[in-house]
Amino acid sequence: MDLARLEAVVWRNRALLLFDRVAMPVAVCDVYGAVLLANPAMAAECGTTPGRLRGRDVLDLFSPREATQVERIAEALRLRHRSRYQVSVRWRAPGGAERYGELTADPVSDTVEDTPALLVMLRVEGERERPGADAPAGQARVTPVEARILALLAGGATTARAARETGLSADGVTYHLRRLSSRWNAANRTELVARAYAVGVLRPGVWPPEAAVPE
Repeated sequence: MDLARLEAVVWRNRALLLFDRVAMPVAVCDVYGAVLLANPAMAAECGTTPGRLRGRDVLDLFSPREATQVERIAEALRLRHRSRYQVSVRWRAPGGAERYGELTADPVSDTVEDTPALLVMLRVEGERERPGADAPAGQARVTPVEARILALLAGGATTARAARETGLSADGVTYHLRRLSSRWNAANRTELVARAYAVGVLRPGVWPPEAAVPE
């Protein structure tokens, strides 16, 4: 392998590492909207893993509030315009609440002549709780993946082991824990586990720890 190609591989690997560590939900899609690559944060918004998002249509995952927005973007891309495009969207969070926010799509390619891919970023603006939810508030907002991570944590698992057990990357596990800590205002992992028992996410009196949220 020549030096130029080796350097390209090194920089690609660095870019992928950075891509996985970004806290904002990000994906790379083809010009038709099919997901080529997604980071753990984007996968978490869809309640799955990055690999399972590959090939999914981003507009099946996030519904535009106005169809005309998408039509304007499609026409601009057909004409090879390279502006930043924004679409207001809503989607169903893994816990059942309806979230809303904004998708930003930036066309990217090596040359102007190439058909661009789309760098898609999601900004979460808020959510509305699931109508008629009868589960405790804390439990209703925890996904099965998050509950599994909390159960592993309660049993003394490290981030690396939790990643192996759930099929996520270590960064993906860390992302979920940060979201939970922010949601519950937990200062550390010990407090996070205690809160999980308090709100009924983990079953009391059971060892090894088990999640009460159905998988």
